[in-house]
Amino acid sequence: MSEQGFLHYLHNKTRPVLFDGAMGTVLNQRGVEFNHCFDELNLAQPALVGEVHREYIDAGAEVVQTNTFSANRYKLGRFGLGDKVAEINRAGVELARRVVLASFQNVFIAGDIGPLGVRLSPFGRVQPEEARQAFLEQAGALAEAGVDLFIIETMTDLYEIREAIQAARQAAGHLPILASMTYTRDDRTLLGDDPRRVAHWLQEAGADVIGVNCSGGPNQVLRILKQMRQAVPEALFSAMPNAGWPEQVSGRIMYPDAPDYFGEYAPLFWQAGARVIGGCCGTTPRHIAAMCSAMENAEASSTFNGPSLRTPEPVDISSAEQPTRLAQKLAAGKFVTAVEMDPPRGLSTHKLLAGASMLAEAGVDVIDVADSPMARMRMSPWAVCDLIQRNVGVETVLHFPTRGRNLLRVQGDLLAAHALMVRNVFVVMGDPTAIGDYPEAMDNYDLVPSGLIKLIKQGFNAGVDHSGSNIGQPTSFLVGCALNLNPPDPAQEIKNLRRKLRAGADFVLSQPVYDLQRARDFLKHYESENGPLNVPVVVGILPLASARHARFLHHEVPGIIIPEEILYRMEQAGEKPARTGIEIAIELVEQIHAFAQGVYIMPAFNRFDYAAEIIESIQPILKAET
Repeated sequence: MSEQGFLHYLHNKTRPVLFDGAMGTVLNQRGVEFNHCFDELNLAQPALVGEVHREYIDAGAEVVQTNTFSANRYKLGRFGLGDKVAEINRAGVELARRVVLASFQNVFIAGDIGPLGVRLSPFGRVQPEEARQAFLEQAGALAEAGVDLFIIETMTDLYEIREAIQAARQAAGHLPILASMTYTRDDRTLLGDDPRRVAHWLQEAGADVIGVNCSGGPNQVLRILKQMRQAVPEALFSAMPNAGWPEQVSGRIMYPDAPDYFGEYAPLFWQAGARVIGGCCGTTPRHIAAMCSAMENAEASSTFNGPSLRTPEPVDISSAEQPTRLAQKLAAGKFVTAVEMDPPRGLSTHKLLAGASMLAEAGVDVIDVADSPMARMRMSPWAVCDLIQRNVGVETVLHFPTRGRNLLRVQGDLLAAHALMVRNVFVVMGDPTAIGDYPEAMDNYDLVPSGLIKLIKQGFNAGVDHSGSNIGQPTSFLVGCALNLNPPDPAQEIKNLRRKLRAGADFVLSQPVYDLQRARDFLKHYESENGPLNVPVVVGILPLASARHARFLHHEVPGIIIPEEILYRMEQAGEKPARTGIEIAIELVEQIHAFAQGVYIMPAFNRFDYAAEIIESIQPILKAET
C-alpha cells in the first residue's frame, strides 16, 4: 500500500495509473464455474484469489481491485450468503493487502463495488433508499478493512450509481471514488443514456474519477472516452475495456482481443485523456502486462506527445453498425423471450413504460410493438419503440405491416426506424382496415411481405433503395416473418414460408400455439420436403384468461386450435381461470424449449404481469443453457 493518497499519486504521475484486469475471467480459466459465487472464494479459496492478485502486480498493475464485485446483500443472497456481506468484503481487502505487502511494491487497493443486480424504482421494485443502504453496508465494510479508494463499476443505471457514490461518501468521505458506467453496442447505457449525459451526471454526483468500463473492446471504449471528455474536459477519466465482445465457443465464453492488440490501445487511451487505464471482462495478467509495456515504450518514444489537450471531435459511428442483441442471441442458439405490447390510443405512455419496465425486470429479451393492431388507431410504433429503448433499455421489435403503405412511405419509415436505433423488424401483411376504426381508409399496398423482406435484406442492408440508388450506408436490420404452425392449408403455408426465406428472413414468429404436436408435425412436414429450417422459430403463446376466452380463440380465430384437454381445464378452473391460463402457458413454454428457439408472448387484455410471471418462471431453464 502506498503511503501517499491515491489522488495525490494520480495527479503527480506523468502517465496513467494502471489498474489490474478481470478477476472472474482468470478464476474461470482455473476451473471455477461462472455459476459459482466468486466473492465467496475470499473465504473458501483465498490462495486462489491471492494468486490472481499477485500475477496482476507482477504484470505491472499499480492498483488491485478487491474480489468483491458482487459482494452485496442482493447478489450474495442468491447464494444464501446474504448475512456474510461484511465478512466477505473484509476478507477481500485483507487478502489483497497480504499480497500487496508480500510484493514489496507500491500498490493501492481499490474496494470493488458492482451493481446490486436488482432494478431501482421507477424501473424496478427496489427503492433508492434501499439501494443506498445495501451499498452503504458493503462500502462500510470495505472502508473499515482499509481500502485506499472505491471503484464503482459496470453500472447501467444513473440513479443506481448515484446511490452508490453517496453511500461510499457516507461510509468514508475521505476516500477517492472512481465511478464507471458500461455501454451497449449503440454507445448508450442499457437504460439509454449517452456518454455525454453520463459524464455530466457522474461529475455532478461527486465522483473523483469518471469512466467507462466493460462494454465492447478497446475501440468502442476509446470512442466513448472521447465523447465523455468532450462533455466534461476538466474531469479525470478512466478506461477499462473488455477484451472485445464475448463469443460463445464450444460452450465457453471467449474474448477475441489478444494481449498485444489490447496493449496497442493503452497509449491511445492516454492520448485521449485517460488518467486511469486497466482491463475488464476477458482480460488477464498478460493483457495488463501488454498495456504496461506499451505505455513504457510510448513514454520513451520521441514521437509520442502525451495527452492531447485539444477537445476531441465527435466520432461518426454510423458506418460501423453492430448486430442487435436479439441477432446475437439468436445466432448463438440462445432461447429468447419476447412480449407483444400495443401502442397507446392517446398521448400518455406512463402505463406502457411501467409495463415495459416490469417485463425488463422479469428478464424479457425483446418487446414487440404492434402497428395499429386490429386496424385501430394507435400511436406510431416507431415512437413507442424509441421510448422503450431509451427509457427502459430493452431492445424492441417493430411490427412493420405492408398494408396501407406505398413504396415511398415504406422506405421512409424504414429509414426513420433505423435512425431511432430500431433495428429489429417483423414484416407482416397487417390487419385489413375494414375491421377497424376507419373502414373507409385506404387499404392498398405496393409490396407483399416477401417483397418487403427482399427490399430490406437485399436492398437497404446492402446500401441501396428499391430503385437501386445509394442510401449512403447499409442498414443493419434483422428481419422476422410470420408463420402459422397450424395452417388450414399446409402446402400453401410452406410455399409462402419458402418465399420469405428466399427473400432473406432471419427468424420466424408464429401465431399462438396450444397443440404442440400439430406444430411439431408441421415443422417435420416442412423439413421432409425442403430440408432443415435454418432460421430460428419463435413460437407464439397467448395466455388464456377464461373459458370463454379459450372458446372464442378456438372457434373464431383462424389458425388457433385449442386441444380438448386444455378447454376442459379452463372450464374447470373455478374462480381463478387466469391462474390456470398462466400455468398452461408455462407448461407450453417448457415444452417449446425442446424444439424452438424462443417464445413470443401475447398477453390478453394488457396483463403484462402475467407475461412477467411466465418469463420469471422459466428463468431456471434459461440459466441452465449457460
